Amino acid sequence: MNSVLDKLGSTQETKPMSYAAFYRRSIEAPEAFWAEQAKLIDWQIPPRQILDESRPPFVQWFAGGTTNLCHNAVDRHLAQRADQPALIAVSTETGTERTYSFRELHGEVQRVAAGLAALGVGKGDRVLIYMPMIPEAAFTMLACARLGAIHCVVFGGFASVSLASRIEDATPKVVVSADAGSRGGKVIAYKPLLDEAIRLSTHKPGAVLLFDRGLAPMGLVEGRDHLAAPFLEKHRDARVPCTWLDATDISYTIYTSGTTGRPKGVQRDVGGYAVALAASMKHIFDGRAGETYFSTSDIGWVVGHSYIVYGPLIAGMATLMYEGLPTQGLNRQPDGGIWWQLVEKYQVTVMFSAPTAVRVLKKQDPALLKKYDLSSLRALFLAGEPLDEPTARWISDGLGVPIIDNYWQTESGWPILTVANGVERTPSRFGSPGIPMYGYKVKILHESTGEELKGANEKGVVVIEGPTPPGFMQTVWKDDERFVNTYWKSVPGKLVYSTFDWGIRDEDGYYYILGRTDDVINVAGHRLGTREIEESISGHAKVAEVAVVGVADALKGQVAMAFVVPRDGAVLGDAQAALALEGEVMKQVADQLGALARPSRVHFVGVLPKTRSGKLLRRAIQAVCEGRDPGDLTTIEDPAALRQIRQLLGVQE
Repeated sequence: MNSVLDKLGSTQETKPMSYAAFYRRSIEAPEAFWAEQAKLIDWQIPPRQILDESRPPFVQWFAGGTTNLCHNAVDRHLAQRADQPALIAVSTETGTERTYSFRELHGEVQRVAAGLAALGVGKGDRVLIYMPMIPEAAFTMLACARLGAIHCVVFGGFASVSLASRIEDATPKVVVSADAGSRGGKVIAYKPLLDEAIRLSTHKPGAVLLFDRGLAPMGLVEGRDHLAAPFLEKHRDARVPCTWLDATDISYTIYTSGTTGRPKGVQRDVGGYAVALAASMKHIFDGRAGETYFSTSDIGWVVGHSYIVYGPLIAGMATLMYEGLPTQGLNRQPDGGIWWQLVEKYQVTVMFSAPTAVRVLKKQDPALLKKYDLSSLRALFLAGEPLDEPTARWISDGLGVPIIDNYWQTESGWPILTVANGVERTPSRFGSPGIPMYGYKVKILHESTGEELKGANEKGVVVIEGPTPPGFMQTVWKDDERFVNTYWKSVPGKLVYSTFDWGIRDEDGYYYILGRTDDVINVAGHRLGTREIEESISGHAKVAEVAVVGVADALKGQVAMAFVVPRDGAVLGDAQAALALEGEVMKQVADQLGALARPSRVHFVGVLPKTRSGKLLRRAIQAVCEGRDPGDLTTIEDPAALRQIRQLLGVQE
């Protein structure tokens, strides 16, 4: 190992270190700390400089070092675990299961890499991936990493206008797609959406590589479109060596969800990201080589990049890639226990999902949690939105394993707040995502003065002081100025990264996220976080899910309005029962948070509007309540959910 790594990493204690000491070392001696973590991956040339923060807020990690994400995720495991499972692809949409060993994954990735190379893809070229949750999507991501190409994954089924804007921004040489995806048995044809997006975009990709699943017909454009099966067959036994990249080279871009106007591409490096993921798999997720990791996310989101494709494979684990709903079995019949069946079958040790998915499962028969042998499972991690205490308690009681919330963003690439049980067993607290992870200097600042709030339960903006740790975004793709102005200049007089989330910290240092800084309701001069009201309402025994939004009011400025999915669907058709439950909910909020926080109305609905990744579309709900255009709804899971709210409120479409 390079002397920089050896020298700086040599101070690591051999005896078990407390997390407090571990964290302190990461902040006080970041170069020594991260030099030690850098030994968790393979380097072709070890780094010359661990940290370069000479141009804040921009940071470079492991400069001078060369490595490759695909090598670390696949090739380096061939010597010891070539025949162990690497990728387990399960689709309840098509009723299929397939396990690929590391050896087989290595072959598949090289085949796709050879195909992309034949289409002219090389180091630094962009490849846009617009695919469902099928193994070929992971092969393509890894093939891009192998070639040194920059992949840009766009959520499969994204609307043409939004897809076009991403094609225009990323300027890909090749687009890789499929005939269709499927969700809940409903086929979504991708090719017409892609064709329209390319028509709308001023940038025209040179080639389109298409995987045909036989779900929807595809018309091919002569000279541009290539069917993957016959095209890649020509490269069946191809050998494509990894392209060694500078640690500071770009690995991928990913567009943040919910952006309006010009897309905002989060740009990530190679070396820092590889080290950050390797360290997080060890210290946070406590994942071990040879075990199985199951993330229920999608490769269209950052969780899918970090913890379906790269993180588990870098750690030498099998990763379970899932297409389908959490309530549909492999026979395509309703089955609220499918995830637990897969945990038992594949001996999953670490699982990662979202609070929304757990709330869906909460409506299923609780006996399903006890039907399968879940003894292999060590922990369930949840992220994507705040985890309310009632949901956390329900799943904790049902599974009997630690439920570990974690808070992070597309921009950070890996958790900012959680607990690092791989370093020291640390108790979780219901309602809190946890404590700052190593490398993150997290603070709470007053929104107007920029003053640091050091007391317990003082509410302010959650920020991160530079230098940001490895794995964090480098910049906004092609727009350094936007990166600085958007993220680093929102707090007066301070160059700090704003998460744009409100938070408090308790007396023991656990953080609580109270919602976006732009989700605050100003009721008669009093500021209330919608998150706090939602937490109160979700604690009611008859409530399954809730979304609270601030609605403009001529007298009070804003009032809170709640939309609730009741546990008993009969409430939806019984006006008397709905009125009684509305009164109970209002009383609970008033009792817990005060009369000021009581919603002006509680409306009952069968389903809440969400994105396909499970995030509540609060801004769209708010827009409908105020009679405004809800804007871009390309990511909405079920358009009928918003239609139901319009009908309730008597708003015309």
